[in-house]
Amino acid sequence: MLLFFTVGLLVHLVFFASIFDIYFTSPLVHGMTPQFTPLPPPARRLVLFVADGLRADALYELDENGNSRAPFIRNIIMHEGSWGISHTRVPTESRPGHVALIAGFYEDVSAVAKGWKENPVEFDSLFNESKYTWSWGSPDILSMFAKGATGDHVFAYSYDANDEDFGAQDVTKLDTWVFDKIKEFFHAARRNQSLFSKLKEEKIVFFLHLLGIDTNGHAHRPSSREYKDNIKLVDEGIKEIVSLLKEFYGNDEKTAFVLTSDHGMTDWGSHGAGHLSETFTPFVTWGAGIKYPQKVSAQQFDDTLLKEYKLEYWKRQDINQADIAPLMASLIGVPFPLNSVGILPVDYLNNTDVFKAESMYTNAVQILEQFKVKMTQKKEVTLPFLFTPFKLLSDSEQLSILRKARSYIKQRKYDEAVSLCKDLIHLALKGLSYYHTYDRFFLGISVVLGFVGWASYASLLIIKSHSSITRGVSKEIKKPSRDLLTCSFVAIGVLIAFFLLIQGCPWTYYMYCLLPVPIWYAVLREYQVFQDLVTSLLTLPLSHFVGYLLVCTLGIEVLVLSFFYRYMLTAGLTVFAGWPFITQLWTRAKRISLSWIFFCLLLAVFPLMPVVGRKPDIFLVMGAGLMVLLLSLFVVTSLIKRNDGFVNGELLLHLLQMLSIVLSMCVVYSTHNSLLRKQGLPLINQIVSWIILASSFVLPLLSPTVLPKRLVSILLSSMSSYLLLSTGYEALFPLVLSCVMFVWIHMEQETLQQCGVACKQKVSNIQFTCNTDISQFRQLSLEDTRRAFFLVFFLLTAFFGTGNIASINSFDLASVYCFLTIFSPFMMGALMMWKILIPFVLVMCAFEAVQLTTQLSSKSLFLMVLVISDIMALHFFFLVKDYGSWLDIGTSISHYVIVMSMTIVLVFLNGLAQLLTTKKLKLCGKPKSHLI
Repeated sequence: MLLFFTVGLLVHLVFFASIFDIYFTSPLVHGMTPQFTPLPPPARRLVLFVADGLRADALYELDENGNSRAPFIRNIIMHEGSWGISHTRVPTESRPGHVALIAGFYEDVSAVAKGWKENPVEFDSLFNESKYTWSWGSPDILSMFAKGATGDHVFAYSYDANDEDFGAQDVTKLDTWVFDKIKEFFHAARRNQSLFSKLKEEKIVFFLHLLGIDTNGHAHRPSSREYKDNIKLVDEGIKEIVSLLKEFYGNDEKTAFVLTSDHGMTDWGSHGAGHLSETFTPFVTWGAGIKYPQKVSAQQFDDTLLKEYKLEYWKRQDINQADIAPLMASLIGVPFPLNSVGILPVDYLNNTDVFKAESMYTNAVQILEQFKVKMTQKKEVTLPFLFTPFKLLSDSEQLSILRKARSYIKQRKYDEAVSLCKDLIHLALKGLSYYHTYDRFFLGISVVLGFVGWASYASLLIIKSHSSITRGVSKEIKKPSRDLLTCSFVAIGVLIAFFLLIQGCPWTYYMYCLLPVPIWYAVLREYQVFQDLVTSLLTLPLSHFVGYLLVCTLGIEVLVLSFFYRYMLTAGLTVFAGWPFITQLWTRAKRISLSWIFFCLLLAVFPLMPVVGRKPDIFLVMGAGLMVLLLSLFVVTSLIKRNDGFVNGELLLHLLQMLSIVLSMCVVYSTHNSLLRKQGLPLINQIVSWIILASSFVLPLLSPTVLPKRLVSILLSSMSSYLLLSTGYEALFPLVLSCVMFVWIHMEQETLQQCGVACKQKVSNIQFTCNTDISQFRQLSLEDTRRAFFLVFFLLTAFFGTGNIASINSFDLASVYCFLTIFSPFMMGALMMWKILIPFVLVMCAFEAVQLTTQLSSKSLFLMVLVISDIMALHFFFLVKDYGSWLDIGTSISHYVIVMSMTIVLVFLNGLAQLLTTKKLKLCGKPKSHLI
């Protein structure tokens, strides 16, 4: 059993890792030659303002009184510069957004493993290409560009990371700090000749990272007064800096200004996914080399945003976020960042036509260089007869287009040259994508073969060990046949390894391609079991076989659809509520059946509720706590009625758990009020929260191992932690889910009795124990397939019942404010992950009880659950896409990652559930008591 699950875990880890090689590999290549426009640039210096977390509508729209929140920026739009919307890509996080802005490429999601703080791979940036760059702002953002720069020409000034406190009284101080430091910097430069001379150089950049808006958005929501007032403060600060620079440089009109944002924010204060409020960010630019405002009678956009902004007569020019990097490089005359895939938005430039054409030509050559390097790399590691080049951009085609573009420039056909260069860029980008995904089909086939093989082997193992289909049949494979089979698969493995070796493939490719070989060898060794299965199926009436197949297919599809539509969980739970009527349980156990119907329908309400965090309500959290206390009082009352000595310890434990619940409620209420008053997270609240969290792992182990008592103890301890992590109605979710689980245990025992299997004990007397009597186990039946399906469905309900966490923006940072308010991605992520896993743990503990009450081997039921999960994972593997909107792409990948994670995590949760249900700690040397 242990060996099988160890191998299974390794297999699933390989399948899980494959998605990163297939979809999440870095798109970057190295070895290109820097390209720059051979004409004098319009600007000597550039100032980049990035207002972190600023939504486009929040900046552009007018307030309730018809006034702009950013009067200086609005004046720029109407009288001095150009504006539009910068479209970001998923994931809408700070690091990828800044990389797109400053380096010109869309970073792969593997950067999340470094908390969006470190460079997973080295890359070039505008800062690196500049003569000097001075930057002020968050240490999380500034450090990655300072570390990635060559030489010592990028200077970063940042505040302490602990200042990024969501619970601080005034987080606008983060932006005030930046503006104040710049003023001090220029004031000091007048007395420092070395610094003064550097500031008078050309090709320099000033970068201001303004984090206050993002922090206020997380803490108070974008609709809050704090968020909107922060925009006003930033607007006033930018006005002062612009005035300061004009004065310092004597109004030489050689400064270009850019204002934008790395990402937007949802109405509920989160970001990371592809909602328009997250991907629509403002873009305003003015100064040297930038076109003045253009009045138009009609716009090319048919959305209603222009009318909402009251800017319908000022030309709006939208760009992609990565296009900003080549624009800034062109303005100050530095080489385009080597890894940039941005397309220069020439319509923003106020310069000669020849400058626009030359800049566009440089942009095309720079992206074509990446294409050439990528093609060469792929060609070197592929056998000549297997290499398939990108036919739309052959060597001759490249030369032809470049010569034609150069000819247009010489003939002063600048518009034609710009258009041709854009066509070349689009072809080069297609070619880059082609070579980046060159091995995707090959790897996909290998992973699918492994998936199908593993699911087949697990299914055959279930049939062989836990069913009556092969009972009494034990035919061994003849030795010559077995030797032939072994030799054949060894030969196949050697051939695959040799093929990968001569192609110079990465070591991970060996895992993906060789793994199916031993898996399918194990499958074919069980061909006798497969033969018995086919024989058994042929004895079934065709209508029964088709019926079972349709039910299984429908069940799997419902599970898959629940990832996309939460209301499918509601539909499933509603069907579950009718289970007693289908199985005649209604007549045998009416009270239990009524409880099942009531709690299933009650649980079915949660998937219809808004996603967690969007409508926080502290009073619902308090209400959930009171309901748990009422349940605890009921348990305590039943204990007091008994008079034996053993109860004293039990009673003390329950009182301790009730105290934890009360403390959790007090901490939640106190923290909520403290943050509302902008007084931060009280230290005592933080200490109590961490103590409650730590104790929740220990207290259940002190309770008796009698089934209902241990499960109640696990619920109470889990709820004390869950309340601290709740912001609204989700606090009620584990309580209702646990009620369904308790009734499910009784329903399964009733079902077993109905099938004629004698139950030796009542549920109230069953003991969780590590040493289960194997003789009590029985063979699998069709009812057990339904039990396995129920478990997977309840796990998905626990996963998606209060929100679709396939979307990153479903995570609400407010959930962890009882534990910490200073930004720490890994710690916050771990706490939010534990919040997700608590309902998971409750379901798995109930599943342990179901296995005991139904006298079924945990291995057999767990194997069926893994097979169902693997079929779902294979389903999502085929649904992964790399086309369409970035929201669709990100969602399809995250679905696969989630279902694969669920399969892997199930192994660990099964062990955790066994630990929580079967282990008992002894205190003060007291002998362990058993209560039957």
